[in-house]
Amino acid sequence: MARTITIKKMAIVSLMTAILCILSPVSIPIFISPVPVSLGVLAIYLTAYVLKPVESLISVVLFLLLGIFGLPVFSGYSGGVAKILGPTGGYLVGFLFTVYISSLFIHLKKGIIFDILGMILGLAICYILGTIWFSYQQGKGFLASLLLCVVPFLLGDAIKIAVASIIGPEISKRLDKINL
Repeated sequence: MARTITIKKMAIVSLMTAILCILSPVSIPIFISPVPVSLGVLAIYLTAYVLKPVESLISVVLFLLLGIFGLPVFSGYSGGVAKILGPTGGYLVGFLFTVYISSLFIHLKKGIIFDILGMILGLAICYILGTIWFSYQQGKGFLASLLLCVVPFLLGDAIKIAVASIIGPEISKRLDKINL
C-alpha cells in the first residue's frame, strides 16, 4: 500500500520548517563557549510534537538544506556549507537524531514523562555527535569539549524541554483541528 502525504501534512511540514528557520538563528553568544544559546532546540522539540517521526525528519532535512544552500537560518543568522563542516556542525546534524527520537517517543502517547525522556535521549545523541565533531575539529579532548560545548547549556535545554512539553501538545492539537 502506497503511503500518501496530504496537502495539510505538506503544509504543516512546511510550517514547522519555517518555524525552525525563524527560531534557530535567534541566538546569544556566551563567553564561555563557542556554541551560542539558540532557540533551535526548542523549535526541534515543537516539530517533534507536531509531526510524526519521518515527517519531523523531513522538516529538519529541509531546514538543514536551506541553511547549507546559504539561507541565514543557522545560529547568528548564518548559513552555508561551511557552518555544517565547521566546529559546531555536528550539533546541527545531531538535530536529525534529536527530532526523530523525540517524535518517536512523543507519538507513542505514553505520557509526559515518556515525552521528556525521548527529548532527553534525542538531545543526548545530538550532544555526543556534536561534541565528537567539535573535538575532532578543534583538536581538543572529548571531555574538554563536553565541558565547553554541553555543560553550559544543560539548564537552558532543560527549560526548553519543559516549555516544549507544555506548549507542544497544545500546538499539535490546534494544528490537527485545521481543515485544509
